[in-house]
Amino acid sequence: MNDSYWIAWIVLAFGCGSLPFGMIIARAKGVDLRAVGSGNTGATNVGRALGRGWGIACFLLDAGKGATPVLVSGALMGVLGMEAGAAGPSAEWGWMAVGIAAILGHVYSPFLNFKGGKGVATACGALLALYPVMTYPVLIGGGLFAICVLATGYMSLASMVAAASVPVSVGLIGILEGVPDGGAAGGVVPGLCAGLLIAFTVVWRHRGNLRRIRSGSEPRVLGRGRMRTPSQPAGGVEPSKQDTTSTNRP
Repeated sequence: MNDSYWIAWIVLAFGCGSLPFGMIIARAKGVDLRAVGSGNTGATNVGRALGRGWGIACFLLDAGKGATPVLVSGALMGVLGMEAGAAGPSAEWGWMAVGIAAILGHVYSPFLNFKGGKGVATACGALLALYPVMTYPVLIGGGLFAICVLATGYMSLASMVAAASVPVSVGLIGILEGVPDGGAAGGVVPGLCAGLLIAFTVVWRHRGNLRRIRSGSEPRVLGRGRMRTPSQPAGGVEPSKQDTTSTNRP
């Protein structure tokens, strides 16, 4: 397949990923998301500012913008559903690059002066759509995410654990499938490299959260309604009543 097609899909994926759904939702509700909570434009901060329901809606939209270009390009280019190594190096590297481009579009959105979210939801959608090479590793990561949230209450830590588990799972699956027949081990390299890059991006974008976890100021996901910070009461704070100049901002 012509590499120029993959280049076109990569550009389209970046544009799709750059759509700032978190900011769109918050502005529609009269809230400046960058002045609330962590100031991040992703689903977690939307949930913190507007309530968990809006946070979930933002997560689904962000995941969708990661999955859509991957699914469409994979189907049209004939690689969707192929096992590792079956589509050929050019197609596999190109398809992985489409998913990465969507994630980077979210993280460095031109609509937000090349700033953006932390890439977790968009990565989740893109990786799920990279079926089957990356689908099973991200499902494993999702399980670890749920365990980590339940155990610690930290969304940020759970996101980093889940992201870091993806390349490990890709490598282990490649070994298990490739060693007996020698076929899939080489084909898993594009997925392994993509997983490593995505894991690095997610962890790097959460480096501020790591500092707050160490200092004890990182918000936890607690109770019902809005996701609150340590300084907020259990019922949360209405966005209109938040003091955006307060030191409560993490």
